[in-house]
Amino acid sequence: MFSVAVIEDDPITLDMIINALETQLDATVYSFTRSKFARDFLLQQTSDSLNLIISDQVMPDYDGLSLLRTCHSSGLNVPFLLITADPNKELVIEARKLQVTGFLAKPLDMKELIQKTKAVAALGN
Repeated sequence: MFSVAVIEDDPITLDMIINALETQLDATVYSFTRSKFARDFLLQQTSDSLNLIISDQVMPDYDGLSLLRTCHSSGLNVPFLLITADPNKELVIEARKLQVTGFLAKPLDMKELIQKTKAVAALGN
């Protein structure tokens, strides 16, 4: 069973991601449009209960890297894919320091999403 937390404040993009992960990878998806609720969920997870986090960078309340910092501080170390429309140099440097597994550019390419998710799943096996 492959479980993924997806945090994306745009409901249409979130629905597209959920559909792709559930239909193409048979993944269990925990989805959030509000990063505040996602943060609460992530604080209760372990690497046994969650295999991957896919998060948008720019959101109200908590951005993607803030969520990643929260995961690290709580001991949750699972692969993390960051979605961004603006992969500027500062963001990329900070993300690398925080050990982001990979980036997904907006507008999202669902084939790329599935490809990167499969690569992460293969690493976990």
